Amino acid sequence: MSGRMIAAAVYAAGLAVSAQAEPNPLRDAFFGDTHVHTSYSLDAYIAGTRLDPAMALEHAQGNPVELPDGTVLQSDRPLDFVVIADHAEYIGEMYSAINPDAPGHDNPDLENLRNLTDLHEKQQWFLNYVVASNRSLTPQHPNFWAGPQTTRSAWQVNVDAANAANKPGEFSAMIGYEWSSARGGSNLHRIMVFRNENVPDQIVSYIDINEEERLWEWMQRQDEAGNKVLAIPHNSNASKGRMFPDSDNFGAPLDVDYARIRAQYEPLFEMVQAKGSSEVHRNFWPNDEFAGFENADSIQNFSDRTYSQRDFYRGGLAAGLKHQQQLGVNPFAYGVIGGTDTHNGIPGEGVEAEFTGSHGDEDGTVERRRDAGIMGWIAGPDISAGSIAAVWAVENTREAIFDAMMRKETFATSGPRMKLRMFGGVGLSDPSDPVAMVQEGYVLGTHMGGDLANAAAAPTFTLYAEKDPEGANLDRIQIIKGWVDKNGDLNERIIDAVWSGDRQVSVATGKLEPVGNTVNLETAEYTNDIGAPILMGSWTDPQFNPLEGAFYYARVLEIPTPRWTTYDAVRAGLPLLDGVPATIQERAWGSPIFHRPGG
Repeated sequence: MSGRMIAAAVYAAGLAVSAQAEPNPLRDAFFGDTHVHTSYSLDAYIAGTRLDPAMALEHAQGNPVELPDGTVLQSDRPLDFVVIADHAEYIGEMYSAINPDAPGHDNPDLENLRNLTDLHEKQQWFLNYVVASNRSLTPQHPNFWAGPQTTRSAWQVNVDAANAANKPGEFSAMIGYEWSSARGGSNLHRIMVFRNENVPDQIVSYIDINEEERLWEWMQRQDEAGNKVLAIPHNSNASKGRMFPDSDNFGAPLDVDYARIRAQYEPLFEMVQAKGSSEVHRNFWPNDEFAGFENADSIQNFSDRTYSQRDFYRGGLAAGLKHQQQLGVNPFAYGVIGGTDTHNGIPGEGVEAEFTGSHGDEDGTVERRRDAGIMGWIAGPDISAGSIAAVWAVENTREAIFDAMMRKETFATSGPRMKLRMFGGVGLSDPSDPVAMVQEGYVLGTHMGGDLANAAAAPTFTLYAEKDPEGANLDRIQIIKGWVDKNGDLNERIIDAVWSGDRQVSVATGKLEPVGNTVNLETAEYTNDIGAPILMGSWTDPQFNPLEGAFYYARVLEIPTPRWTTYDAVRAGLPLLDGVPATIQERAWGSPIFHRPGG
């Protein structure tokens, strides 16, 4: 159906982003970045980053920060929450490298690290001391590690910075880090996020724990000690099919215990970041006309990676339905979240018009972004500007944001701060008012990330999307449905549920007419003459079978706008890159609503 446009003031009455003195039972959208690296990540430091955790958190709040060279950075769009996610691997070594009074500071290898200026020499140093070990089955600390007390001290720097920056009701500085498993070049990294200031004195890295199963056991022990924690996997596109497996790290088929502990401690999945989109790939989802978004094909040029369906989120969701059918538990019932993976210490910098790289010297110039890239990872033109995390929470506090993550009432955007909401349930009304839609959705249905109540009747899904106030209009809201039928076969359908204008679905192709394109490639400008600022509507599933497991998630698309490569070319007076999309349809993804037969 064509979407209805609603005055923004109506929406602001109950659902606008704000720091409120009283919790809002209808919940507000809060925007953040859950994947930020600072100078305490070795790969960030060696690439030239000198912003530490405290400076990064200042920048996230819109406060000015000064770099060692005198440059002052300040964001005009503060975030609501941030996770500083420095790599646990080598964080102690970075404490020694950065702090003059730290044990090991005078080690010749660290002195060499501090004095490196040539990019090639930096890359060779990193290969020699980090890559070979961290991609092995038995990763080790380098010889310049001064012991576990340095790791504890570095972790305390992060904890202290977050506690100092945290302002309940205004800004949530979440405490976290990254566990960076890379055995055999398979990316199985996890962002670890703690609920509040109750955290362990010591964190574990891939050097300490080599398998996800043992990481979840460690998390369970933290949970029992009062240190509530969750994990967010990312870059499944580089996992060599191991992010959503059929067997565990010890060769055994997945069982109920595996499925339960994974589902308990990993509620969310990072959809997009600097190293591309992990939603879908055009080669495996040819019927999805929007599956070519930030596919980052050049990742396959490194570490013997070859894409498969199991390297992508939608393939993982489908595999989870199969496991649900066989085990009674779904290990891959992930909600979605976003993060930039910036290694510049600058949270939330994933904006196409302002993107100037994500990994310091590796992609910090127009030339490197056009002709080189990030060593061992991705070619420059394939780098993505990253994504933004968003949660629907009752207030802006650590606990409320963590709890929203745990119940998966979250969405991810490819950078803009658009809003997306979906409810599912039997008998939900076709919405005409967003506040009433939310009230009814909580009472009679379930929110994004939830489970449909058992019912013989077909569920209705109510949808709402609102453009970024500073961004482009919206094209459409889609619902992606996947299900396992009685024969155990996987099925998929993509529904254009709500759209702007008076367009029609083509009888010949079954596709909605394109929204159009206003981008001027010579000036890297666009207009909002097409699309709509707000879309709202509903869809009822005519093929619902209560005996079949299914997932439903919403995807909202903006009208076309210039990609960062186009902004780069126009600013530098260079030609557009051949074979690289000149425009992009930014988007947001909502956490799925699941149907579990008999659940």
